[in-house]
Parts: sequence; structure tokens; C-alpha cells
Amino acid sequence: MKRKLILVTGGQRSGKSRYAQELALHLSDNPVYLATSRVWDEEFKERVKRHQQDRGAQWTNLEEEKFISKCDVRGRVVVIDCVTLWSTNFFFDNDSDVDKSLEEIKEEFDRFTRQEATFIFVTNEIGMGGIAVDPVQRRFTDLQGWVNQYIGRAADEVVLMVSGIAMRVK
Repeated sequence: MKRKLILVTGGQRSGKSRYAQELALHLSDNPVYLATSRVWDEEFKERVKRHQQDRGAQWTNLEEEKFISKCDVRGRVVVIDCVTLWSTNFFFDNDSDVDKSLEEIKEEFDRFTRQEATFIFVTNEIGMGGIAVDPVQRRFTDLQGWVNQYIGRAADEVVLMVSGIAMRVK
């Protein structure tokens, strides 16, 4: 298997995850779903379980909130859902330091994507809305935009989801 990197981006509830999962199932009978969210409470833990059950038995479910390069996905098709939550974990742990978070995210992304696999990264275009009133949110929006640009440059394909419709960007 040759390494391939696909970035699926768009606004909230635009159909990104659905598209990424359908694409993964089209490419593999047994894809990997790599969840990057931090489980903050019981309600969210139940939500995670529900999503795993909805995906079904053909999926291999992995959870890693920061150090995704620890996950061996060689020869597999893997959906990484999502870059925004993954970036949030670095940002939160680094006391909202954008430069430090961006550097750590880039290094981890590079280590992870050295594997021969098909990577389908899901992310959010949070900067397409208005400008946040809160300075911490503005810093995170900047971080997310720079992370998306970094992944987008490395990607073989970029798909923008608009109202459930996939639009090929690259």
C-alpha cells in the first residue's frame, strides 16, 4: 500500500464524518476509526459508545487524544476524527500557547503519516464564521487554521463539505 492522505474539511454538521466514513468503507472492508476526543464526562463517554456501536463491527476503533503516532495503522485505511479536537488537546495542555501547540502538532502529524497507509483526516473550518469575541478562542481559531493549512499542503486530496455535498478542492 502506498501512503495516501485525504483531508475532509467543512463547517459544523456539514457531513464531514459521514463522508469520511463512507469513503473509508469504500476503500476497505475493515477500516480504522481513530478518535482524538478527550472524554470529559459520563455523558460524553456514552456518546462515544453509541458512535462505536453505530459504526459496526467492521471498524477497528482506536482512541488517542494526542500521540497518534503510537497507533500502528500500516497497510490500513484510517479515519482520524477529528483534527479540531486533537488540536484542542495540545492547546489546552500547553496553556493556550499557539506556537508550542502548532510545533507539537506538526511533529506528531509528520511522525504518524510516515506510515504506509491511507489517512482520512476530518477537520473543521472554524475560521469561516465570525471573529470570536474571546481572545483565547481567537488564538485557537488561528491555531486550527494553521494546522489545517499544514495538513492541506501535505494532502493528496482535499474535500470541502458544504450542506452534505462533497466539493473537491485538491
